[in-house]
Amino acid sequence: MPVLTASTTIRQSPVLLITARDRALREVLPKGAPVVRVCRGVVAPKREWEALRPWERYLARVHAVALTHPGVVFTLESAAALLGMPLFGEPRHVHVLAVTGKSRQFDGVVVHSSKGQPDLIELDGHVLTSVAQTTVDLCRVLPPAFALATADVLLRAAAAAGEATIDLRKHARATANRRGLRQVDWVAARASAAAESPGESVSRAVIEWLGYEEPEPQEVFHFEDVEDRVDFFFRRVRVAGESDGYGKYDADDAEASKQHFVDEKRREDRLRRHLGGFARWDWADAMRFEPLDRALRSAGLSPLYPRHAAMLATLKSNPRSLPPVASSRRPPGER
Repeated sequence: MPVLTASTTIRQSPVLLITARDRALREVLPKGAPVVRVCRGVVAPKREWEALRPWERYLARVHAVALTHPGVVFTLESAAALLGMPLFGEPRHVHVLAVTGKSRQFDGVVVHSSKGQPDLIELDGHVLTSVAQTTVDLCRVLPPAFALATADVLLRAAAAAGEATIDLRKHARATANRRGLRQVDWVAARASAAAESPGESVSRAVIEWLGYEEPEPQEVFHFEDVEDRVDFFFRRVRVAGESDGYGKYDADDAEASKQHFVDEKRREDRLRRHLGGFARWDWADAMRFEPLDRALRSAGLSPLYPRHAAMLATLKSNPRSLPPVASSRRPPGER
């Protein structure tokens, strides 16, 4: 997944972008090689484009807009893409801020009128909203579980850099924009630097909405002279939980992949011998939530509170992103 770091550079386009004026770049392509339209006036090699994952295609679209509209100010998912923040699928639109005038839309680009004075930064010649500003803006509009994942990444990056905890509520109220304040407050009350992936963040939200007790994150055990750390620990019943991702081993390295699964099986068996239960689930299980519920029940957990049906319903779709394609079953942003 795109990982937020303390880097002072932005993420570059994952594919060659060619404008109508770039005849030299066109000559780099094999004669007759097909291209696809990325945005008005910009194309990319079709073969490379089709190999991109949804969030990579979006990053390329943002760079294409930067090529055709130099000087624009990127915001929301577009700023997030450039900064290496989590993206959930392929966002529908490229988002920019208007210096003057009303909000409008053209050719896949949404121009937002600015309310107040946004916190802007300049990186590699691109102007965009800051990490904190981008996070708060996304927390206003994303489905709540995705908003929580976005905030967790911000807090984790701040902690890793030795910076003070970001006050999301304060940032949200620093401008005249009153949209989504209740959701920002909901996120701020739950955001944690302990989450190591969007999968863990979303899982934490779903566990709450299913009515389970709040688990402790990143618990460390020392059994059989081995140190093991788990994503979640339900201390009352001594049950460990793991949110599986796809970035824990090199899928292109058969030996590394095999060793990963052998080590993981030994680790899980060791934890099962010493704990009251062990639950494992993946991104799809959390998003469908019933499989996650079954995994927790099978491990010995029972809900303590009623389900929050309205919040669980927000997992069904993300209106800000294009519908997922069948070929992309990995968690959003995962490498």
